Amino acid sequence: MTFHGHKPNAGLSPVLSPEIAGFLAENGTLPNEWIDRHGSPLNLIWPGQLAKNLAAMEAVLAERRIAHAVYYGAKVNKSPGLMATALKAGAGIDVSSLYELQDALHLGADGGKLVATGPAKSRAFHEALIDCQALISVDSPEELDDLIARLPDRECVQPVLLRLQPAGHEKSRFGMPAPRLRACLARIAAEKRLRFDGLHFHISGYAWKKRAEALREAAPLIAEARAMGLAPRMIDIGGGLPAQYVDPHAYRAHLQAQRPDDYRTGRVPSAFYPYGGALSAADWLRHLLDAPMGDGLSVADYLKREALTLGLEPGRALADQTALTLFRILRVKALTAGDHVIFVEGSSFSACETWFSSEFLVDPVLLPTGRSARLLRPVRAYIAGHSCLDEDVLCNRWLTFPVAPRAGDILVCANTGGYQMDLLANEFHRHPMPGRLRVVQDSNGQPALVPDSLTRGAHALQHHWPVDRLYAGHDDPCAE
Repeated sequence: MTFHGHKPNAGLSPVLSPEIAGFLAENGTLPNEWIDRHGSPLNLIWPGQLAKNLAAMEAVLAERRIAHAVYYGAKVNKSPGLMATALKAGAGIDVSSLYELQDALHLGADGGKLVATGPAKSRAFHEALIDCQALISVDSPEELDDLIARLPDRECVQPVLLRLQPAGHEKSRFGMPAPRLRACLARIAAEKRLRFDGLHFHISGYAWKKRAEALREAAPLIAEARAMGLAPRMIDIGGGLPAQYVDPHAYRAHLQAQRPDDYRTGRVPSAFYPYGGALSAADWLRHLLDAPMGDGLSVADYLKREALTLGLEPGRALADQTALTLFRILRVKALTAGDHVIFVEGSSFSACETWFSSEFLVDPVLLPTGRSARLLRPVRAYIAGHSCLDEDVLCNRWLTFPVAPRAGDILVCANTGGYQMDLLANEFHRHPMPGRLRVVQDSNGQPALVPDSLTRGAHALQHHWPVDRLYAGHDDPCAE
């Protein structure tokens, strides 16, 4: 793919959707104009890609004739446009707070399309979930006690899942080991206001084999629940489906070749997200469904035999290729031995892994501005934010740019929709929160922006952009 820009030669170029690659290749000065108007950093959202990601997952499940319920993990991004797209495409929403629930309901979600996870649900959250009859994943016997105490006296049947803590995950603070879960089953069997819909688990990491192990542990508990007169209908395996940010071969080569002096810190991070894993989300699902369950059955065979729905809560995998984050370069500062630091207008809170002692292993794309002559020799640099903290670093890796970056140029961080852009975003130094806008096509088929907000008024938009310009000629499906 040819860009009107330059990528460092570190070998970890981003994988881009055709739509986003075309945008970078064909729109010249537009990103710079948008940053001039709306500020840096600027988060750009392409919600339609989420529907394509969902369709790819559901195609695998339909191909195997697996009953399924896919819930978009709303915690992955604060974009209401992504949540609205998930609902429109037929997905449910996994909500982990009262506020995510309120946004989902505001966008028209029915309680039957919502599942509530997380171990620390407040009284207000419980009551709102009960009120809309959302499916509640109960994390502990203590939560079950709280939930029962909050059930209304009027006739109602509240659907619940019980969250299993699979063997080998005893250090986790989430879920219940099998003995405690069995005690909760007995409690539910005696409570007519509760309906046991099945089991839930969520395992850290991205290994499908770990999910298959947990499914094998869940199977006898499903049988026990049915022997008690309950009617479970689902096993929800949570999230952890992969997203491929970079080419898998390039990623493996990088991991094998990297050395401490490739990083300005002089050390290689101990762990990375699998940015270039071997499997797509769809292939990951195929491997899981083919995994053995015992008695000669695969996972797919077991789910069909037991008439169980497979629940999933993908976050990154649904937000894959839905976003870019643009940073304007403030200054390029020479260091010793020919090395440089690139200061960007924005913070590492908006697109990095360095706050987690890791690294975002996706090379940025440099979009030069202006036509004047440039230094042609390569420039080696790392990338830092604009705050007063020495830890405010977007990229500790030494990147070699074939064209010298300079003030006013733009760095594009690709595929930041999965936690990157707003997990840690804040107003440190009283800088306003980064803008987040949806990219649409205007009446001439050209890229244009609309606010990605649930609030139409200037209160939510006052920092960077004139409301009348953004709304002119466009509908905002997320507005009140």
